[in-house]
Amino acid sequence: MLDHTGIVVTDLAKARRFYDAIAAALELQTADNGEEAFLFGKSAEERIPYLWIGVTRPSYWVEGSRAGLNQMHVAFQARNKAMVDAFHQAALANGGTDNGPPGPRQGAGDYYGAFVLDPDGNNIEACWQGDVPNYRE
Repeated sequence: MLDHTGIVVTDLAKARRFYDAIAAALELQTADNGEEAFLFGKSAEERIPYLWIGVTRPSYWVEGSRAGLNQMHVAFQARNKAMVDAFHQAALANGGTDNGPPGPRQGAGDYYGAFVLDPDGNNIEACWQGDVPNYRE
């Protein structure tokens, strides 16, 4: 299970615009986390799991690490195909780059996903895998 993960970005305002847009498309939220970071997740009531996004250099980084050097992949669960489509449109309209348009993925069964690169080159996905019984309502 995911508790949290995090990515470092180079421009917090640009990242916030991008993640605010895809949060709205996926019915998720962003929340401030100090002056140098924000959180992306379900809600203030359901705080975990979350994605930390900030400009602070993490203490665990090895020498030579920087934003975008080791591309991160994060996939967010969508309730349906329309939500995947909305995610892709919101991402592209807010600084994202297409990395795989919405559609089924060959050999993946009942899987419909879309991939975008965020402003720092991290691969962000939204996917629908049929009727997932544990999707938050």
